[in-house]
Amino acid sequence: MKIAGLDIGTTGCKLTVFDEEGRMLGKSYRDYPVCRTVSGHEIDASAIMDGVYGVIREMAAQHPDIAGIGVTSFGETFVLADESGSPLLPAMLYTDPRGAEECRELCEKLGSRHIAHVTGLRPHEMYSLPKLMWIRRHEPEIWKRVRQIFLIEDYVVWHLTGITQIDYSLATRTMAFDIHALTWSEELLDAAEIDESLMSRPVPTGTIAGCVTAEAAGCTGLDRACRIVSVSHDQVAACAGAGAFDGRMAVDGAGTVECLTPVYDRIPDIDVMYDGYFSTVPYVFPGKYVAYAFSYTGGALMEWCRNQLANGAAYEAMEAACDQDKPTGMLVLPHFAGAATPYMDTGSRGAILGLTTATTVPEIYRACMEGVAYEMRLNYEALRDSGIRFEKLNATGGGAGSKVWMQMKADVLNLPITALKTADAGTVGSAMLTGVAIGQFSSLEEAARVMVQEAETYLPRPAQHEAYMRIYRRYRKLYDAVRPLMDEGE
Repeated sequence: MKIAGLDIGTTGCKLTVFDEEGRMLGKSYRDYPVCRTVSGHEIDASAIMDGVYGVIREMAAQHPDIAGIGVTSFGETFVLADESGSPLLPAMLYTDPRGAEECRELCEKLGSRHIAHVTGLRPHEMYSLPKLMWIRRHEPEIWKRVRQIFLIEDYVVWHLTGITQIDYSLATRTMAFDIHALTWSEELLDAAEIDESLMSRPVPTGTIAGCVTAEAAGCTGLDRACRIVSVSHDQVAACAGAGAFDGRMAVDGAGTVECLTPVYDRIPDIDVMYDGYFSTVPYVFPGKYVAYAFSYTGGALMEWCRNQLANGAAYEAMEAACDQDKPTGMLVLPHFAGAATPYMDTGSRGAILGLTTATTVPEIYRACMEGVAYEMRLNYEALRDSGIRFEKLNATGGGAGSKVWMQMKADVLNLPITALKTADAGTVGSAMLTGVAIGQFSSLEEAARVMVQEAETYLPRPAQHEAYMRIYRRYRKLYDAVRPLMDEGE
């Protein structure tokens, strides 16, 4: 009996298959286009389904005995479907600028902090609800034809099973979900004039939807007995796939985006979360929550430096060319794609300070690494009063393979960091939750024992920590110092 994790991202989807003992047997990937214009950022939901069918078809041909597939996806983006489940419009991405006015209206009606206390989210136009309001207002004829509002996870689950259900963590990304009652918020939906009957039924993370339909079996080659599981928002799946199950552990997602995901054993202080734009998201275990602290440019900044300044030189070569035991002394503000938490400032831009005629490209590369680590330290400090208590981090993603960066983060955060062998924690977590749902594992802890493998642990070094903190005290002033210079027309 085999299990699989389906991870649906904004630019592509992948399916990874595992055997009964948690060993990876194979994976498949398909990408799809994203359309970005001045007025909108959209994706074709039909193209996502074509990609999903493609990766499942490829793996099912090699492994016809797949017993369960867990579905996890990126958040916020929604699909407006007619009675046949066909999309009525391209799906808006979280970066789409529409919905800002509607978000302000919701805050005027209900109060920004009140919305945060209900939903766990500081109101922002990136979430689904304000964008749904925009479509209702600006596309009334289309709106009349809407029979179902899906996010990507439940859209895919519906196509595979005919069941409309969405897990709690992904439902949270709409800004219409009550994280206390674990139901759609009647108050928010009424204020937005959205009919709750259009939304999928919320269910706990890792809930079986059902077996694949005859039509889906024909499109994919899956056995009709294969069960489909509503897993979670992708960051929640990655947290589970990294083996973080209680408040003692947090996850460092060292991918294109740098994401620090702590686990809370009870609901955190929402006012602290509000001030830092941190999300509060129901986790896998009842009563537990996670938060997202992130920088838009993690590995993406390293890639920029390599491609634009180093002519594509090997990462390892640039790391080896620097002194690995002391800070560069430079300050890099890693806002090359805008600022995420704790600022949520899309107008912020990157900056490099401290250059001299003797500065080398490898030193700039290392300074970029430091900038990302300092930004994570800034988020860590902003979360301190929210109720975090983690004592170590597990690191996933491509950046976890860099010994230099892992040691640097351990030194800056003054916490031990364990790099995991599996870079793709999202599909691992999705498969783990699927294995538990269909009875292959008795618990996530049992699944983790065979599927979460540690590579190396990096311990903080006191002398290096103090050296980084001397630089970090200046870094904390960097955003406020340079941000006013970035505004046009001043």
